[in-house]
Amino acid sequence: MGSWQATADVRILWRVLGTSLAGLTAYKLRSLFVICATALGIAALTVIVAAVDGAQRKAVEITEMFGPDAAFVLGGDIFTHAVGQRVMTLSWEDARTIERSLPGVSLVVPMRSRQNVKAKAGNENIDVGTVVGSTSNYAKAWDWPLSEGRDLSVEDVENSAKVALIGDDPSRLLFGQASPVGQVIFVQNIPFQIIGRLAYRGVSGGGGNIDDRIVIPLSTLTQRFNLDRKYFRALRVRFHDAADMPANAAHLRSLLRHLHHLGPNEADDFSILTADEILKFMSMLKGSLVAFLGVTAAAAILVGGFVLANLFYLSVSERTHEIGLRRAYGATSLHILLQFLAEAVALTLIGALVGLVLGLALGQTLARLNILEIKLSWKIFTLALTSAVAIGVVFGLRPARRAARLDPIQALRGSDE
Repeated sequence: MGSWQATADVRILWRVLGTSLAGLTAYKLRSLFVICATALGIAALTVIVAAVDGAQRKAVEITEMFGPDAAFVLGGDIFTHAVGQRVMTLSWEDARTIERSLPGVSLVVPMRSRQNVKAKAGNENIDVGTVVGSTSNYAKAWDWPLSEGRDLSVEDVENSAKVALIGDDPSRLLFGQASPVGQVIFVQNIPFQIIGRLAYRGVSGGGGNIDDRIVIPLSTLTQRFNLDRKYFRALRVRFHDAADMPANAAHLRSLLRHLHHLGPNEADDFSILTADEILKFMSMLKGSLVAFLGVTAAAAILVGGFVLANLFYLSVSERTHEIGLRRAYGATSLHILLQFLAEAVALTLIGALVGLVLGLALGQTLARLNILEIKLSWKIFTLALTSAVAIGVVFGLRPARRAARLDPIQALRGSDE
């Protein structure tokens, strides 16, 4: 008896689903409106999930590249952006004192840079995003492997040698697949011999492409580009012990304040960045991204839900005769409720699939334009389908209950009152 009842229930369920699908095809334009409204909300949800996951991946990439045992010191307070503040506040005395007196320091590398510089090799001319001037051990300081060649040496800096490390981007643009080591390039019409090629890192963002750079001795940069030789823009400081970085950063800050003769109530005229600070900053950016895109996605999903609810209320009013016939043939209130809910969920699921395609296409476009970093995962697919079912059930329930409560006699007369 129980087995027979279960079989009957399954047959009834399939019949209800079949009737639901027939209802969708009978009202094509209305179904299309619901699908489009749902698709827009799911597309927005797809972009936000992919963007948040991409931002998290970008944060991890940047912090790993930065190094857990290092600090990056910039002249000026980059956190307040005070009007008229000096940014060239780091001196050779600072660098020597840090290297000599600060406990735990393993390497100190001063740096300056010039942006958007012309470079030439043979018949090829390019614009290089950044030309960095550095002391010896630039690649070691940034834990940046060399694909070939050697790093800058002490002799290169002392002699203001016209030698250079080349990033992956300018190397490919100027020399293709050929080795650049030993070749001569002209940077602002000044010849430099390439002594090493930096390995590809593939990290880009608001600060530009990190592989688009050429590195030359700091002394050469200041001489050839007529820059101040006493101060520089940044210091890369590496420590022996990565586990004690908060204390290392605090000691570094205290020493720099002492060297710059800053009083207790005076603000820092420098900024210290560590991997933890960068991760906090990236987390703030991710939070802002979640808030902005989350509101957009929620609004789009709510719009889709209200469109569904209104159209289904209209559908119930127009299909009272159909409902009355089904009740006359033995359909219960539960069957009517399930039919309309199944129609709502089917439409939102179709809308979810369309929205996924739209969202992924939009995400890929934004990624190619370097507007957003995205990461695709099965989580996106799962959230999209779950959200679609939720929209169908939540916004389709009241119209479905209204249809289920119709009096069969009045429904056959064509009235829902």
